[in-house]
Formats: sequence, C-alpha cells, structure tokens
Amino acid sequence: MSNFKAGFVAIIGRPNTGKSTLVNALVGTKIVITSHHPNTTRNPIRGIINRSDFQMIVVDTPGMHKPKTALGTRLNSMVSENIDSTDSVVLCLPANEDIGAGDEYIAKQIKGRQPVFLVVTKVDTVSKSELAAKLVSVTEFANRVNLQAAEIVPISAKNLEQTDLLLDLLSKKLPDSPALYPDDITTDQAQELIFADLIREAAIEELYEELPHSVMVTIEEMGEREGGKLFDVSATLHVERDSQKGIIIGPQGSKLKSIGSIARKSIENLVGMQVFLQIHVKVSKEWQKDPKLLARLGFTDSLSD
Repeated sequence: MSNFKAGFVAIIGRPNTGKSTLVNALVGTKIVITSHHPNTTRNPIRGIINRSDFQMIVVDTPGMHKPKTALGTRLNSMVSENIDSTDSVVLCLPANEDIGAGDEYIAKQIKGRQPVFLVVTKVDTVSKSELAAKLVSVTEFANRVNLQAAEIVPISAKNLEQTDLLLDLLSKKLPDSPALYPDDITTDQAQELIFADLIREAAIEELYEELPHSVMVTIEEMGEREGGKLFDVSATLHVERDSQKGIIIGPQGSKLKSIGSIARKSIENLVGMQVFLQIHVKVSKEWQKDPKLLARLGFTDSLSD
C-alpha cells in the first residue's frame, strides 16, 4: 500500500506516571492493567493501533527506577531494549509531580534519539496556572539535560484530552512500511499473560498496603469447555513468605474470594463468556531475587542469552 506507515513507539517514564493509561487511551481499549500504585507493569506490552494510513505499535514499559532486586534490574533491561528497537519515544512527565533525579536518569538513556516526545500526563489533576508553570519547567528540563524534544504535549489520558493530537503527531514520525501485524488485533500479548495480569491487578487493589510488590501470577491451565459457554482458568498466585500466604487468603478465605471475584469479571469481559476461575496460593521464597525463578516466571534476561 503506497504512503502507508508502520512502526514502534516506546512509552517510558518513572513508575506511576500514567504510561499504561495512555497506552489504553491510544489503542482505544484496555490492554494493559492500570493502578495508582507504582510498578504495576512488569512486562513490555504492545498495543496495536490500526488506521487507514498507518499502523502504530505502542510499547508500554515498566517504570524505570534505581533497581534494588534482580527483578528491578530485569525491568530496566526490558525498557532499554525496547527503547533501542523503536522509531520514537514518549517520555511521560506527570503534571502533578515535580521533575526529579529519576526523570534526569531516564533522559540520559534516550539522549541523542530522535524523535522524543515529552508528554505531560494527568493534566486533569492540576489547574490551568499550575499546568502553565509545569510546561515551563518541562522546557527548562529539556534544555538542562540537552534533550531535543520533537514536541511537548499536555494530555489527560483519563479524559482523552489531546490524545488524538498526540496520536496524529506520533503517526507523522512513523517510517514508510507495510503493516507489521494483522489489522484485526489490538495487542500481541499472549492471552495467558493478560489473564495473569488481570488476577495480579485484582490482588494489587485488594492488598497493596500489605504486599506492594510481592505478588506474581502464573496460569497453569486455561481453555474453553465444549459447547462454548464456559471458560476455565487455573492460576497460581506466588508470594515470597508464609506470612504473606495468610494475608492473601484472608479470614475464612475472604481476601482470596474477593480477588477471584474481581479478576473473574475482568476475564469474562475479555473472553465474552462465563469464567470458572481457580486460584491457588504458593510460597515461592524470595522470587524477586532468584534469577532462575524469575526466568520460570517469564522474566528472561536476554542480555545474558
């Protein structure tokens, strides 16, 4: 097809800067779990946007931060690899937070790349005067770290403010190329990973204060029953210590039941039928620090392959 463009855009930023909400807004459907808690995203997730004249693959990446565990190191490696393989980069800077050392650290990782879009997220959380001051500080930040920004765009992904403008600006930077994915899908993420993330999202919302980052989910079995009216999912919810297992289960199993109920509804929305969900809780000691266990849970270290 003549004049057709296709390519990849990395959405990067510190933890909890609105990256996942932005990806969902650009794609037009929920493909990434969102939470007001940081470090919700653990795997780069590709959202596919199909238009008559372009196909854009936006990559939601884990929040970049100074790593304290093997998991943190893997997450940063994933982000760096995705930046290297994309055609443009969006750096998310929330309107309701000051620019800090974390943002400068990320800017150093993308310096020299073209094009870079500086996107001021969460503008619905500040006043017009506060937003004006933020845009000035973003410009000063770009000059200070010598970052050549293609555009500075204020948006509210939550309210879809200026997301169409951002999409249009990004599409103009895509290279000439035929479509890279079929035009009838919105993500290339495996269904079992989506299910696992939805269960983890439910657990995060129920238990974040007690277990902020100690939860991982794997899918053991899944499939549609004969007749196409019921979908079975069997999952394991991994925690690091015996004491956390009790917290997850709750009195008389109340917490686990609540997590299962929330997750089941989300999965039913995806598969379009009733879901029978079984969740088992397993203690996988210190999984965040165990490279072999991280690999089994899907966090491969391609740098050491």
